[in-house]
Amino acid sequence: MRRVAVLALCAALFPLSGCGGPGPAGDEGRMPGAPAGVTAEAGSSTSVHVMWNAAPATDGGIEVYEVYRGTAKVTEVPAGTHMVDVTRLRPSTAYVFTVRARDTEGRLGPPSRAVRATTPASGPADTRAPTRPGGVTGRVVGDRAVQVSWSASSDAVGVVSYDILQGGTKIHSVGGNQTAAVVTGLRPGTRYAFTVRARDAADNVSPASATVRLTTAAGADDGRGTAPSDFRATTRRADDGSYSIDLSWVPPAADGVITEYQIHLDGHPATSLVYGGTPPRDRATYSFYVGERAGETHRVRVRPRLPDGTWGGFTPERTVTTGG
Repeated sequence: MRRVAVLALCAALFPLSGCGGPGPAGDEGRMPGAPAGVTAEAGSSTSVHVMWNAAPATDGGIEVYEVYRGTAKVTEVPAGTHMVDVTRLRPSTAYVFTVRARDTEGRLGPPSRAVRATTPASGPADTRAPTRPGGVTGRVVGDRAVQVSWSASSDAVGVVSYDILQGGTKIHSVGGNQTAAVVTGLRPGTRYAFTVRARDAADNVSPASATVRLTTAAGADDGRGTAPSDFRATTRRADDGSYSIDLSWVPPAADGVITEYQIHLDGHPATSLVYGGTPPRDRATYSFYVGERAGETHRVRVRPRLPDGTWGGFTPERTVTTGG
């Protein structure tokens, strides 16, 4: 009976996408899953920087990622690469990108969610690069993530994006209106060197900033410094006898505004909370329906989407019981 209730809940939360749980025996591993966490940011008037997280792998593992602009495949990269610069684009043009994973058996997984980016206007001839980013600082936010911050560069026309480099290799890009980025996917207990470069619409690139050196924390806390704090979860019974889970948390400190959170229920993504207006900065709250049966136990946790488009750490998991 409990499985029936959970399936009913999942159907209510995912009327279009399904429950995402394990299928019948023999169904697992048939094809890769869709890459998550896909972002796209204009790097210049003719390029867009696309990033994503690793896709759920089949038994044979992921071999390559295919990147699509609209319905056209534009490139593919090895499994260990989770970013690419799509070039030769038109200025002042909106583009849609998706990413698909292909495993070692040649099986192609479903496309990721579509992300959009618009290239800026090229403007008049511009050969002057932006000024060098200054004031570069950093802090460790877990065993696999760091935050790098800098002061804004200036440019005759305007800065379109900032490149974050690790040991001289570009590993990330953010919009020109941002002055901080969280770099994830690092190794615990490892020393890294980061620099930042500014880029304008004409693809002129500034000199690299001063180097900031950071050592990730030892252990396996997986970036909890980016997780919401003081997370609370309780159940509530409505007048019609149905139950809801009420959540509240304090948003993590970030150089930018956090507008999206993902709620996990019983180990699976349940729903996303996206603020269309001004998001709360002191304490956020959210409630969602979980059924009509008393005595049902659920586990719940929350994570934020950081201003640079990557997912932050999860809150500690809370356990609640309806009617308890």
